[in-house]
Amino acid sequence: MLLDQTYWSVSVCLSVEDPVPRRVPRPARRRASRSRAALGQKALAALLGAALTAPLTLAAGPARASGQYTVTPLKFTVEAGGRRCAVDADLYRPAGADHAHPAPAVLATNGFGGSKSDGSTDAIGKVFAERGYVSLVYSGLGFGQTGCLISLDDPGIDGRAASQLVDFLGGKRTADDGTRADFVTLDAPGDPRVGMIGGSYGGAIQLATASADPRVDALVPLITWNDLVYSLDPNNAVGAPQVPGAFKWQWTNGFYLAGESQPLTVPNLDPSRINSLACLHFVSDVCDTVRTLNSGTYPADRIARLLAYARSVSPTSYLPRVQAPTLLVQGQADSLFNLNEATASYRTLRAHGTPAALIWQSWGHSGGITDPAPGELNLVRGDLESSYVGRRILAWFDRYLKKGKSSGTGPAFAYYRDWITDPARTYATADRVPALSRTLYLSGDGKLVDNSAKVTRGSRSYANGPVPTSHSESSLTGSVGLPDPEPYDTKGTYLAWTGAALTRNLDVVGAPQVTLRVVSPTAERTQNSGDAADRLVLFAKLYDVAPDGSQTLVHRLVAPVRVPDVTKRFTVTLPGIVHRYAPGHRLRFVIAASDDAYFGNRGIKPVTVVSAPGDTGVLRLPAVGG
Repeated sequence: MLLDQTYWSVSVCLSVEDPVPRRVPRPARRRASRSRAALGQKALAALLGAALTAPLTLAAGPARASGQYTVTPLKFTVEAGGRRCAVDADLYRPAGADHAHPAPAVLATNGFGGSKSDGSTDAIGKVFAERGYVSLVYSGLGFGQTGCLISLDDPGIDGRAASQLVDFLGGKRTADDGTRADFVTLDAPGDPRVGMIGGSYGGAIQLATASADPRVDALVPLITWNDLVYSLDPNNAVGAPQVPGAFKWQWTNGFYLAGESQPLTVPNLDPSRINSLACLHFVSDVCDTVRTLNSGTYPADRIARLLAYARSVSPTSYLPRVQAPTLLVQGQADSLFNLNEATASYRTLRAHGTPAALIWQSWGHSGGITDPAPGELNLVRGDLESSYVGRRILAWFDRYLKKGKSSGTGPAFAYYRDWITDPARTYATADRVPALSRTLYLSGDGKLVDNSAKVTRGSRSYANGPVPTSHSESSLTGSVGLPDPEPYDTKGTYLAWTGAALTRNLDVVGAPQVTLRVVSPTAERTQNSGDAADRLVLFAKLYDVAPDGSQTLVHRLVAPVRVPDVTKRFTVTLPGIVHRYAPGHRLRFVIAASDDAYFGNRGIKPVTVVSAPGDTGVLRLPAVGG
């Protein structure tokens, strides 16, 4: 499964149109697949080439006065994944830091496709050195001028490599040129006072490192993942972890091609970065996983092994070992790693006694990175003190790295509200993520009603076609700021339930849930075939309908579902949102047969939803206020 990309530099998302089509009738599918594969690969290569050579998405701020810090390029030879390879790094040493006056350290690496020199990673070194921290930034394994294969922030590979850099900061080893860091604050011999910060691929590495190395003292992962299975092959059905979801083909293949095409973008690759002709630059399990997902066929034994691999390199499998206090920052505009990912990590950390806090900021992989809203964090510009998230980060490191006993770290939970115009008031805070508190019912006449007694008896049906008939986003265009058609659903391929016009504000903060039962004899006959691809797929989503009838799919987020068993009720958790439904607006809940950003049903599977006053679908919302 692939990953994210260079955090805030090089446009966040290399998502692309995947070479494998969705469900075409069987006789034509193989021919169409080859044709579309060729076109898709050409378009993908062109788009990725443009993205990888684009200017930094965040302009650098004014130059800082000389003498605040020095920068020393370093190389470290590390053992990782059975290979010996060089790590390319830069050491930022603040003025005045020496053996007699040590300073705490910050360790950081790039997002997927980046390096130590991209705008975001380089900025981390600068902004923290300017604030008195020793900063060590490095190109992650398989990127920039660092060797080894790309292994998706595997704790046993990427985490182990990062731990060897912690050794350097603790004075236990020297760089390849003999440089020794004897100016870092120590908690014990060989144990440096060190925090980590970074976004996306540079966020998960923090959790992987801390799970393997208890010397890490504080973490600030931004816009990163909890579970790669959920990120790239999401199944939003509750309680079905072993049932694969709907393949997020645009995002995944974008990153996969970005990694495999490195001979075109990085000349003279280190031999330790070459795997084989079958899998050039990733560890083999990554290539196997992506190819299986692209195949559209998921035999039980094979898919179980690959899902187990993806989870083994995901925080969901090792978070209980993370003891470093963690400030999680996730973006509301993010269809790659949505709010549910950070929420899951937050809850796991808190359940195991690790100090943790959670912020839902405005921008993520799907928008706002190139032009953050007023008052939002722009780390490349160095505006930590002038943004809410920046001040929270400084307070976190002050408390856990500088040991400012009187420093408060802020509330447990904070979230950005885009309906507030004053940048000083955009964030609301709470002691927990809001619970589900408002219930609506799916009536047989297509209405959303607030009392089960108002449900009208009735049934309605839809069917999928041979190609996708609904659109939520084009992941690549959304990430690089290109035009993207508005979301739509084609008549006859979806069902909608619409509520009455609101008389007061309704603020939804969190992940809605819906419990459904569908009837699909075709899916019932095929769902036990032994191939998970034969199970029914549908897409749940929540629109905001304006008084003029126009509708908005909040941040273009949908919940793909591969139904575990169509003969039983199932519950779906939608992606978390922060959204105000204003007076006069209406909520509209939709289930659609397809979505062109995902793989969908194999074969035509008509679906019927039956409603009765005592037996109907239920939508629950995490509403706040009012």
